[in-house]
Amino acid sequence: MKSIKETLTQPKEAHEILNQLTGDGLTQHKRSSSSLFLSALSAGLEITFSVLLMGVVYTLFHKQLSDAGMHTLLAICYPLGFLFVIIGKSELFTEHTTIAVLPALTSKASFISLLRIWGIVLSGNLIGVFIFCMILAVLPVNMGIIQTDAYHHIANNVIKYKWYNIAGSAVLAGWLMGLLGWLTTSSTDTISRIFVIILVTFVIGVAGLHHSIVGAAEVISAMLTSPDITFVDFLRFMVLAVPGNIVGGAFFVAALKKSHTQEEDFDTQ
Repeated sequence: MKSIKETLTQPKEAHEILNQLTGDGLTQHKRSSSSLFLSALSAGLEITFSVLLMGVVYTLFHKQLSDAGMHTLLAICYPLGFLFVIIGKSELFTEHTTIAVLPALTSKASFISLLRIWGIVLSGNLIGVFIFCMILAVLPVNMGIIQTDAYHHIANNVIKYKWYNIAGSAVLAGWLMGLLGWLTTSSTDTISRIFVIILVTFVIGVAGLHHSIVGAAEVISAMLTSPDITFVDFLRFMVLAVPGNIVGGAFFVAALKKSHTQEEDFDTQ
């Protein structure tokens, strides 16, 4: 039996993580639609701070740095919004591609309930993103702290790829976000969670992987300030990124982790 010190310092066992995530997911299935929506709206607003920081940093340093240096610096900005959302316990769609799936896989919740959660959280996230992007299109531009070409640069790095590259990239991003949920649940203190969030989301940013919510903020901010980025670009991105994120989180994390964890439990019985 573990001592109190070991319990506080050691990562949780796989079955403990699975049980906690499943319980967390079941709690979300039982939440009211209004509560889910407001939390998702908050997450959409909060995560767009990443785009604000990226815009400011690009405006300040793009003439002084090489393309590689600029790309790396923008990737360092990427985790900011995720820290606000995940540590603050707001509802982010790409977290629910894993967490909300687990109760459905164990028959503790229906797939209709899963679709309800996905629909509410995704719509809340996107509305929050759009509201913040309307602010980004006016206030920091008028203040001179962000140039509109910053938004265009950031968005172009999201939408410039062929459809199959965006879709495949979104699968990897969803996979990483699912692993992030697994790892933050394993962590026993806030400092460890912060480190994991920064590490994983930095990888998503520096690798240029397609996260449906942050990517939406990047594209919408450019759509509102540049004639070169259109609503069609936004729709194309979302149609490719959302299913990719779902596959990455639901299959490569939720389904596989559940399967191998239950298999290990069976072998030890």
